[in-house]
Order: sequence, then C-alpha cells, then structure tokens
Amino acid sequence: MSVLDRFRLDGKVAVVTGASSGLGVAFAKALAEAGADVVLGARRVERLADTGALVTAAGRKFASLQTDVTQPEQCDALIAHAIKEFGRVDILVNNAGVGTAIPATHETPEQFRSVLDVNLFGAYWMSQAFARANKNGGAIVNISSILGIKPQGLPQAAYASSKAGLIGLTRDLAAQWTGRKNIRVNALAPGFFPSEMSDELPKDMVNMVKMFTPAGRLGDPEELAATLIWLVSDASSYVTGITVPVDGGLVMP
Repeated sequence: MSVLDRFRLDGKVAVVTGASSGLGVAFAKALAEAGADVVLGARRVERLADTGALVTAAGRKFASLQTDVTQPEQCDALIAHAIKEFGRVDILVNNAGVGTAIPATHETPEQFRSVLDVNLFGAYWMSQAFARANKNGGAIVNISSILGIKPQGLPQAAYASSKAGLIGLTRDLAAQWTGRKNIRVNALAPGFFPSEMSDELPKDMVNMVKMFTPAGRLGDPEELAATLIWLVSDASSYVTGITVPVDGGLVMP
C-alpha cells in the first residue's frame, strides 16, 4: 500500500450526522471523493437530497434518514439503516450541532440543556449505536471546536461546555474501544469556517477573528474535510484519542 493509498476509503461506509448544511455537506462530499458510500442523517431531511447529489457526483452511493440525535432510538435507526442499505458501517462523523450566544447570567436551564443535548449527548448516543453494530473496526470523529479549548470572547457557555465535553468523551471512548473493538476515536476542533452559525456573527467580529488568526482568514471547509479524511482513513491507523485543531493557528500556545 502506497502512502496515497492509505487515504482511500474504497469499500467503506460512512455515516454523517448534521449532513443537511455547512460542514456536514463538505464532509459527505469528501468522504465520497475518497471512495466511501455515505449515509446522511439530519433533522431537515428535505435538504439531504442536495447533499446526496454531491455524493453521487463523486461516483458513490448514498442513503439518508431523518435523524434527531437527541433521541437514542433514532441514532440506532440511522446506523441500522446504513447496515440495511450497504451491509456494513465503518465510519461515524458526529457533526450534528447547535450553538447559542447568550450571556451566562441570562441563559435559561432549558437553553443550556438543549445545546448539550445535541452537541454532547447526541454524539454519545450515535457513538454507542455505531460501536454496538460495528463488526469490522473503524473510526469515529467527533466535531468539537476551538471554543472547547480556548474562549474566543463570545458568550457561549453552553456551546463551549458541550465542545469541551466532546474532547473528554473522545479520549474516554478511544481508551475503551481502540484495543477492544478496533474502533479509533478522534476529534476535530474547527476554528472559524463559513457555516450557518458563523453567518450569524457580526461582520466586525468576523473581521476581528481574521485579524487575530495567524493565517489571516477564515478556513475553507475543504481544508477541514481533508483533515477528516486523514483521521478516518488508514493514513492515521496509529492515531487515537486526540483532538486536532484546524484553525489557522488561532489557539496555538
């Protein structure tokens, strides 16, 4: 196997949550371009056909299912759907996420819990479903954030807590499953990329982010997707339990 061959995902089946928009679309497209068939999950199921079109344009097959990751039974159903359609499941990308920007003294218990319910608990329920059904080993990537590593001047206690929690969850699941189940578990910590959440930021804040980022710009979703391919492929077969910031140097020590 050549070095470049290690990045190929031919014969693999990948599940992507939050696949209806933003980074989830970029992830699904990249996985297909690397050779995987892709199963798409999202609450906004009507948008999944557009993502699926990118998968088929890359020469791969896709399936989709409306999925609310806060409901464990729907997480089980998404993994079961993947196995029904393709006979196996090898890769899980826990990308479904929501965010808020509420000052800590004003955030209600319901608002705080709703963010953790999707971003942290949802990733756990999906990971459980994947590990229970997986028979051949594989890879899980949790989509955390640099806000789980270092505050960025935004009032995002719930979001930052959920993303920091994902980093801890990543380490623990890697410790439990890498040797016993041959399932590697890693995390990506994106910086600022164009997305529905970043589109809601004031323009002056986006300009400030660019100014303080050594790279001097926002990230391109394809740059993040390329790192994802490394983490789910044999190119990183001896890598587990880590969190990789992809942020243009924003949180470097």
